[in-house]
Amino acid sequence: MTKQKLSLFDFTMIVVGLVIGMGIFRTAATSAKAANDPTIFFIAWIFGGLVALCGALTYAEIGSRYPVTGGYFRIFSYAYHPSIAFSINCIILISNAASLSGVAIIGAGYISQVIFHDAATDTTKALIAMAAIIIFYGVNLLGLKMSAKTQNVLMLIKISMILMLIAALFMPSIHYNGPIDTSAQPVGFMDAVKAFGVALIAVSFTYGGYQQTINFGNEVNKPSKNIPRGIFLGIAIIISLYLLANLAYYKVLGFDDLRTKSEIAKVIASKMFGETGGNIFSALLFLSVLAYVNVLLMSNPRVMFAMSEDGVLPAFFKKKSDKREVLTVSLTTFAAMCIVILFFANTFDQILGFTIFLDCFGMATSAGAIFMLRKRTKHLNGTGIYEMKLYPLLPIIFILVYSFVAISIAVDQPKTALTGVAVLAAFMIIYFATKKPNSDKNAQVSDTTGAA
Repeated sequence: MTKQKLSLFDFTMIVVGLVIGMGIFRTAATSAKAANDPTIFFIAWIFGGLVALCGALTYAEIGSRYPVTGGYFRIFSYAYHPSIAFSINCIILISNAASLSGVAIIGAGYISQVIFHDAATDTTKALIAMAAIIIFYGVNLLGLKMSAKTQNVLMLIKISMILMLIAALFMPSIHYNGPIDTSAQPVGFMDAVKAFGVALIAVSFTYGGYQQTINFGNEVNKPSKNIPRGIFLGIAIIISLYLLANLAYYKVLGFDDLRTKSEIAKVIASKMFGETGGNIFSALLFLSVLAYVNVLLMSNPRVMFAMSEDGVLPAFFKKKSDKREVLTVSLTTFAAMCIVILFFANTFDQILGFTIFLDCFGMATSAGAIFMLRKRTKHLNGTGIYEMKLYPLLPIIFILVYSFVAISIAVDQPKTALTGVAVLAAFMIIYFATKKPNSDKNAQVSDTTGAA
């Protein structure tokens, strides 16, 4: 029986679905505050989209050349060393937990506007986010799985909300017509570069998700044609939606309010449809956040299960409940990680710097695997797999940009950067302290066999 393949439309929608999340409803304010200049702000969003294009094409070829189950761990092991695979996968898990916590904070910020108006503190928002995580931790313990249809409906809700925000562009009566405060704008080239780098932190978070194209390189019909077309179309749709949404924020709020308000999308909705409309928008957004929380609580424990099966995490992470086959230990550990992150960093901006700094390691390292894979899988050239054009320029641009973002975080938030480096070093130490004799050799032999 012929295996079904993804069409160009299917793959394009997957790319869009992977990237468009909750960030656009909050990160525009963060990036505007960092940029302090409308020109730098919009350039950062365009540039971030082009970087996402370079990354998506790179990951698509990695997945096409090395289509293995087990995701990043086996790819890292094959291209580098099992210790790096273990460390990077662990920080990716922590980054995912931080991302979940950050998105939960976004949702908490919006729903707290409905419940408490402007009286909610950062601690209150963090407690709401914790409550959402605990509720869906309980849901997942019951073995409940959200269907694909439900996810599609929630995706349509998110896109509809973005389109609603964009519609504000065509309502000049609510547009801001006042002056722009230029006192905080960067002075000099180096100030502009620093502002651009810090603005890219929030932009990178919003464009994240395209790296999952690594899982579809072998599933697309006519991959040499449809993968680049799907990625180009998908990223073009995403850039267009993001730029139009940011332009709507800018036109309605003005740049000064855009920099200082957090729940910017509710403000737009309230100006368009009144306070009741703004509250309905916030409620819908919170529902979308809950869906995202649920999905990450379902997916990440399965990564931990796979790592345990491969012997790089202790065997107890494979433990399942007898009745419902829930990954109880992995699920509990991941949920606890999310709660701990919220306990120590209870604002979105604090979580953002930490998760993107960890992401920089994972993104740059995983994209760099293409250089080793190109050498080791030369026999696949010309066999119909996807091979990116402009190699090695695209992965080099991608790696350099994420290195620049990491440096920007280190300059702007040195404590966050030091914490990230310490976490990475700790996992390297844990690996070598707990690995079994000859496990590296066995893992590399297994990975080489899988690549043949």
